Amino acid sequence: MARSDNVSDYIIAPDPKAARLTRSVEGVDQNGASEVISVVEERPLTIYLNAQEIVTAMTIGDYPDYLALGFLRNQGMLLDDDEITGVEYDEELETVVVRTQRETSYEDKLRKKTRTSGCAVGTVFGDMMEGLEGVRLPQTPLRTSWLYELASKINRTPSLYLEAGAIHGTVLCHQNRPLVYMEDVGRHNAVDKIAGWMLSEGVSAQDKILYTTGRLTSEMVIKTAMMGIPVLASRSGFTAWGVEIARELGLTLIGRMRGRRFVCLAGEGRLVRDIDPSTVPVEDKKHRRKSAE
Repeated sequence: MARSDNVSDYIIAPDPKAARLTRSVEGVDQNGASEVISVVEERPLTIYLNAQEIVTAMTIGDYPDYLALGFLRNQGMLLDDDEITGVEYDEELETVVVRTQRETSYEDKLRKKTRTSGCAVGTVFGDMMEGLEGVRLPQTPLRTSWLYELASKINRTPSLYLEAGAIHGTVLCHQNRPLVYMEDVGRHNAVDKIAGWMLSEGVSAQDKILYTTGRLTSEMVIKTAMMGIPVLASRSGFTAWGVEIARELGLTLIGRMRGRRFVCLAGEGRLVRDIDPSTVPVEDKKHRRKSAE
């Protein structure tokens, strides 16, 4: 079946009709009338690195291999020069095992974990700032026309977010083109899936933009920087620590992207204002309602 031009632009796009991602649940509305709605599924996925159990994440269950690779990479448990010898997913046991040529052991790191502010409760092991000392993000110029085009394309893309809500989306973009759109119950999972895809496919980060529907927290900023992506943008707002870290790392941070509006709190010197905001179409009511939910 032919896909809309908006969806065919993507390398990976959401599939809101995919089996096992949602289920129909019957309830009643404010008037007592029966109503059937789609609700998002969530299920556990236990991630192993070689013989060591690392974490059990609550996830919608798609792309478990990318989620495992991205989580381990963003935790600093997979190194740049690691040779990955296998990624094995067992659907029945709900486990994924990432195997490397290097012998690994992270007992000390696992003893110190931080529960993050992410929905579905994210987990960061070790010092949250560990591994950022040597990060040098490219000072990539960012055209404001790209931001407006991306927001328009992403907001019109069929997704679980528009189908059922209760979910976060993260999109890897290049200039004005969205490339990979991942969703999950926690925004940290969606980011890790993209990190895993980039690692698996050997995709460069230096000219990319990361777009998220969630808040711009310290965790989101750290993950973006660890991936080497120089721009992070969102429909939502900021946390103070997220802004502080972005400024320290030289990451361009854009939030509150709604229609013609956005706010840049880090990296404003890299903005290229190549379009008059008054010429940008006003965001339709459908997307304003959804973003407020």
